[in-house]
Amino acid sequence: MLRFLRFLSRDERGVSALEYSVLAGIVVVAVAAAGAIFGGTDGLPALFQNMITHVTSVQTNGH
Repeated sequence: MLRFLRFLSRDERGVSALEYSVLAGIVVVAVAAAGAIFGGTDGLPALFQNMITHVTSVQTNGH
């Protein structure tokens, strides 16, 4: 039994899957946080519309 536990402690085959799972969890939390911050009826769409308006203004006026 002790030999099996030592084998498991040195086995690194599942480490990459675990790292990807943790990274995916972080991405999900970040997306959920961004949704909560920019959420509402006109949060994120209004932000992008404001950016588009400013970029278009700069392109048109040259300022």
